[in-house]
Amino acid sequence: MEKEELKTLAQNLANPQGEKGIEVGEMMNATNISMTMESVRTLLIEDGEHILEIGHGNAGHLKHILDLAQNLAYTGIDISETMNQEAKRLNKDFLDQADFILYEGKKLPFQDETFDKIFTVNTVYFWEKPVDFLNEIYRVLKDGGTFVLTFGQRDFMEKLPFTAYDFTLYNNNEMEELISKSHFKRMKITEKEEEIKSKTGNETIHRIYTILTIKK
Repeated sequence: MEKEELKTLAQNLANPQGEKGIEVGEMMNATNISMTMESVRTLLIEDGEHILEIGHGNAGHLKHILDLAQNLAYTGIDISETMNQEAKRLNKDFLDQADFILYEGKKLPFQDETFDKIFTVNTVYFWEKPVDFLNEIYRVLKDGGTFVLTFGQRDFMEKLPFTAYDFTLYNNNEMEELISKSHFKRMKITEKEEEIKSKTGNETIHRIYTILTIKK
């Protein structure tokens, strides 16, 4: 891909817009589905819980989540109006249990201690003030709740051509240090590996990623 194409892809990975954004949303859901479902399994969701996903994309995975337990409530939040509308369209049959909210990416528009479980996959690269945002997540998570943060490790992500454009990358030590500066203090680190299709072509790449299980 040419430089301008890579820039456009990077912009749409951060904030999908328009027809191109819908295409990127479909591609992200397909390439990230195993990361997403590993993250959801790590949450250990139980009946009656309220789940928040930060950066839901097109939320093509929502049915999988709702099938994990009884009487779940799901809230998805995203900075992309395109993904907000696409998630509502794709999940119109689940809107009695699910809510999709558009926000500006800095403050979470919820009261303190609203959610039992919170997760986010491949969004931390775009957080402008990560410690402040972690503290926002801490604020809206119930006492005893679990936050799962999943990200591609720096060594892997640096090999992807589009991450040169406005991605902030982390290794495990850097992420651990970042979280230690927030109100969160207890975490467990799990590393995973998988073969996935590249976002820039049809080749297969070996992805190494981390799931952080963080307790309040």
